[in-house]
Amino acid sequence: MTITIIGLGPGDPALLTRRAWDIISTASDIYVRTARHPTLEGLPASVTVHSFDHIYEQVQQFAEVYAQVAAEVLRLGAVGDVIYGVPGHPLVGESTVTNILDRAREQGLAVEIVDGLSFIEPALTALRLDALDGLQIADALEVAAAYHPALDPDKPALLAQLYSRAVAGDVKLTLLNQYPPEHEVALVHAAGTQYQQVVRVPLAEIDRRDDLAHLTTLYLPPLPQPSSYATFQETIAHLRAPEGCPWDREQTHQTLRRHLLEETYEVLEALDANDSEALCEELGDLLLQVVLQTQIAIDEEEFRMPDVVAGIDAKIKRRHPHVFGDVQVNGADDVTRNWDAIKKAEKVAAGKAEERKSALDGIPRGLPALAEAEAIGGKAARQNFDWRAIDDVLAKVVEEITELQNVNDEIEREEEFGDVLFSLANVARWLKIDPEAALRAANHKFRARFREVELLAKAHDRSLSELSDRELDDLWNAAKQNLG
Repeated sequence: MTITIIGLGPGDPALLTRRAWDIISTASDIYVRTARHPTLEGLPASVTVHSFDHIYEQVQQFAEVYAQVAAEVLRLGAVGDVIYGVPGHPLVGESTVTNILDRAREQGLAVEIVDGLSFIEPALTALRLDALDGLQIADALEVAAAYHPALDPDKPALLAQLYSRAVAGDVKLTLLNQYPPEHEVALVHAAGTQYQQVVRVPLAEIDRRDDLAHLTTLYLPPLPQPSSYATFQETIAHLRAPEGCPWDREQTHQTLRRHLLEETYEVLEALDANDSEALCEELGDLLLQVVLQTQIAIDEEEFRMPDVVAGIDAKIKRRHPHVFGDVQVNGADDVTRNWDAIKKAEKVAAGKAEERKSALDGIPRGLPALAEAEAIGGKAARQNFDWRAIDDVLAKVVEEITELQNVNDEIEREEEFGDVLFSLANVARWLKIDPEAALRAANHKFRARFREVELLAKAHDRSLSELSDRELDDLWNAAKQNLG
């Protein structure tokens, strides 16, 4: 007893393979997953076609439909030879076949695969594409279910089964996480049949059409400029190669430390300026530091990029059990508490828990002092070491300022001034203000107003050193008025 699975090709009966035609033409019955396939119209009249379309009407979930179809084919194969026909190639986007293969092995049933043209070959012909030029193949339903497409934007892609506007809408939302809305794509309808048509539209419009059907495939061309993470990693690896750049080849983890810090501050500066164009550029510079550091580690056989990505991906998923698990949370405070508990458990599991004897351990010593103060206050607060109300925090600031006013010793004055700043960092934490960002904004505001004062004085041929206190106040107020 044998289950013979035949690929029915893309839809034109003339594209059936000779072997498939010979088997079908000598058979009395053939079972097909769906009768909605043009090839069936060209089969010999002597063959009775039995479809499983009735299962689609009874079950809503595709996974369950395919499971039931596979179970029925296996049941038929257990009592006699059976021919099962599927669109395209049996092992291209046909989950009923993989299901049958897995379960037939368990049941000791023989399965024979008869190849057929898939949707891929006629789509390549319609689009004039070479599949070996990095072509990616994906299921539109899997892309629709994702939040970010698992596609290399520097390579072309075919997305099969874009059969409805609803699916196209979900696919579009996922693709827009990587591709711009104006990116031109192609809808390939009924490839390999007399009804074949290629329609080119912007990505943003793929779900606004009424011609989507079960034989529609989406072609996604590469982005016009190199844009993938893999391409960038290739660029950096080339720089570090023997025939690469002498400067890049000389760099070590330690020599790049200052560049990493500088690029981080430039990202912060772009954020403070609300300059999205600068932010895009500066994030690229920061990414360069990450990839270059990783390439150095690769060259030194320390670790590779998949280790970096796999490590952080697994960590993020572990620490978000309310998203990737079944933990329930009530707001951001619960998320923070869970994060700390999971982090502590990870350290215990890794045998590193004994290294931290204080709740304040683990705060990077390289943080700017104001950010470090905020982090220290936050860590202490999570241990219930905190004020009970914002008024108490503000009162502490007043207390520290009073102590600063009353001290005469130079060393003590510096200490009290530090206490004032630390207290202000706690005020920022209570008010959910980033103290570093707030101070940078204040610095920026002062710079702008001071420059305006300089310009106003220069307009009257005066230098600031020549002006009285009253005149300086007037110019300062005018600067505030001019700049808002």
